[in-house]
Amino acid sequence: MRFYIASSFKNIENVRKVARELRALGFQQTYDWTTHSDIDSISKLRNIGHEEVSGVMAADVVIVMLPAGKGSHVELGVALGAGKKIYLYSPTNEINEIGTTSTFYHVDQVEQSTGSLDNLINSVCQNY
Repeated sequence: MRFYIASSFKNIENVRKVARELRALGFQQTYDWTTHSDIDSISKLRNIGHEEVSGVMAADVVIVMLPAGKGSHVELGVALGAGKKIYLYSPTNEINEIGTTSTFYHVDQVEQSTGSLDNLINSVCQNY
């Protein structure tokens, strides 16, 4: 199974942990944006954007880990538009609180996972 993880740099250690554990189980990561630093030009941003879109499109499943920024929500939209299976993870239940949720968190393609990172990993693994 091929996966892509969308999140924010605030969440980089959790993203790396989930990716590492899924790869150890034999899953393939389509693109790892966490390797970037020193993004100092529009040209670099453009190239990364192309790689991220390609990574989402090549994935069988897209994992969106909250907290997530605007780029992650764009990736969520690309995944929804492409008909990808999506796992939306939050350590809390904020994804179901009316003041902090999004309509897109509740469409049929999105499976929600809350609590520990192990809960997320188990949810992904049990379906693949």
